[in-house]
Amino acid sequence: MTTLDVPTAQAPLAPVTEVLAIAGRRLRRLRRNPGRLVGITLNPLITMIALGYLFSNAIQIPGSANYIEFIFAGVVMQVGLASIGPTAIAVALDVQGGLVDRFRSLPISRSAVLVGHTIADLLISLIGLVVVVAVGLVFGWRSHSGILPTLAGFALVALFIFTVLWVGVLLGMVSDNLETIESVGGLVAVVFSFLSNGFLSVDKLPSWIQPIAQYNPVSAVITACRELWGNQAAGPAGPAGANHLVIVLSLGALFLLLSYVGVRRYRNA
Repeated sequence: MTTLDVPTAQAPLAPVTEVLAIAGRRLRRLRRNPGRLVGITLNPLITMIALGYLFSNAIQIPGSANYIEFIFAGVVMQVGLASIGPTAIAVALDVQGGLVDRFRSLPISRSAVLVGHTIADLLISLIGLVVVVAVGLVFGWRSHSGILPTLAGFALVALFIFTVLWVGVLLGMVSDNLETIESVGGLVAVVFSFLSNGFLSVDKLPSWIQPIAQYNPVSAVITACRELWGNQAAGPAGPAGANHLVIVLSLGALFLLLSYVGVRRYRNA
């Protein structure tokens, strides 16, 4: 079986086999070109080292004595946001290279191709997340809420990453200009991470940015992670009383919408 062949047996587990075959192909490409992993971990690490270590004494957050713990949730969100561009570029290259046409000629489900692609990219992002967490532990980040809430926080991060990966899939399907994709992906990563409560409490931001940060969906996920990890600051650091169930349901609804539109677009690619 070649790297592009997909099992065609019609069986109850056939969709799972198809997804795993596509994901395996994507992961084999990472082994030959690990630049994707470097790209999604470098920006969060630079942010954490620059803000959390070098400038920590110059930045004071009311109600929080440990700045690295305050920004850690914002840093891990950058892992997901930084994954949008590389995923979009990979999908666009597959479309331009005719690989999508070959997959569409095979007797496999249309959703299996994109699901396998995003699952592989999720695994890559989770590897990057492990690296960021390890460096965070070295620089002083700690969870103060027990094993189950800590794991719940990272599960929420994984759900967030998987959801935004579908933004990358959709971006790669609608644009065939790699420079445009790279620019849009970088812009999304910067805007949604820094115009949030990830690195400063909302009340410390300029007045015209405060409403943007307050209603930025990334801020809600950051606040929920801080609460689950026991890293929240006293005072108006973000959306008060984050409802974890509402956030999970919202991410789930966004995932369903993005995946539906992405698969529809794939069928017409």
